[in-house]
Amino acid sequence: MVSRRPPRRRGDRLALPLVQGAEGIAMCTRVVWPDAAGSVLVGRNMDYHRDLDTNLWKLPRGIRRNDGVTGQLSWQARYGSVVATAFDMISVDGINEVGLAGHVLWLSESVYGAVDESRPALSQAVWLQYFLDNFETVAESVSWMESTAVQVVQLADPASGEVPAIHLALDDAHGDSAVIEYIDGAVEIHHGPEYRVLTNSPKYDEQLALLEQIDAWGGDKPLPGTTAAPDRFARAAYYVDRLPPPVTQLEAIASMLSVIRNAAQPFRIPDPGKPDASQTIWQVVADLTTKRYVFESTTRPNIVWVDLEDFDFSAGSPELVLDLGSKLAVEGGIAGNVSARFEEGRSLRFLTLADVTEHAAGVERS
Repeated sequence: MVSRRPPRRRGDRLALPLVQGAEGIAMCTRVVWPDAAGSVLVGRNMDYHRDLDTNLWKLPRGIRRNDGVTGQLSWQARYGSVVATAFDMISVDGINEVGLAGHVLWLSESVYGAVDESRPALSQAVWLQYFLDNFETVAESVSWMESTAVQVVQLADPASGEVPAIHLALDDAHGDSAVIEYIDGAVEIHHGPEYRVLTNSPKYDEQLALLEQIDAWGGDKPLPGTTAAPDRFARAAYYVDRLPPPVTQLEAIASMLSVIRNAAQPFRIPDPGKPDASQTIWQVVADLTTKRYVFESTTRPNIVWVDLEDFDFSAGSPELVLDLGSKLAVEGGIAGNVSARFEEGRSLRFLTLADVTEHAAGVERS
């Protein structure tokens, strides 16, 4: 684990017009299965207290992007990717064409520190996308973070005022894994294939310590059953270690779905004092070896998937989107391989600090 605290400097700080969002409005689970009959599989639940208007995007190589903060860090995508978005302004999950995948999850303890213009920065909206655009492996991604001391900058959702507090999980086709958190302004990176499960609070080293209280890991407590993050962490870690060897890819995907469904959160009336209780709104299973990306909505529960080999990711090829809001339905909706159902016509525009500043100024004027 690497822990790096940013230098304390006067000046060169960016003021961030943020409105503090509610704590605990999002919960998620991510699980890696590194030996699924020759494939590395990763599953994740997206838990949130409202619909995220998620769509799937195919993004080609060659797209130029910048950090969404000052524009000082810019790049041209080396790899194409398929991503799931929130409100079509942030990548929250995805896989690139060489088998690196990433997953954004909520962590209320996240504190990113004051922005120092002497260091590179990435907005939360492009944090995941930067890695999918530029790297093949987790090791390359971690090395870049360690060498650059990159910062992450929070951006308020212009519509709701919520300020995401997030950590990031990365995994690759070699079975490697990393969990990246910003705690009290310092980056903490847990890097290694053993870091296979991630949920939410508390921060990761404390989450691992809690696991040791469970009888399966030498403690004296039974496997817990609530929707609390430590309980979901324990169940996911327990069951993914006990999956039988799959015979087919279909069996492997079904097995991973069984694990993340066990860690899912049902639709429910919020508990007293928790008006923003989360529920699982969609689930993903990605085969990082064969590059298959499986998506299931819990509100429109047809399973769809894409095989990345079916896409043209060459530079200059169009960005494509699958509008899940209009295409998914229990009756008459899409199902199965939907690679051919993606459509051209618009580009994915990531939220930037300038967008947030402009929105805040408009609110003040009104």
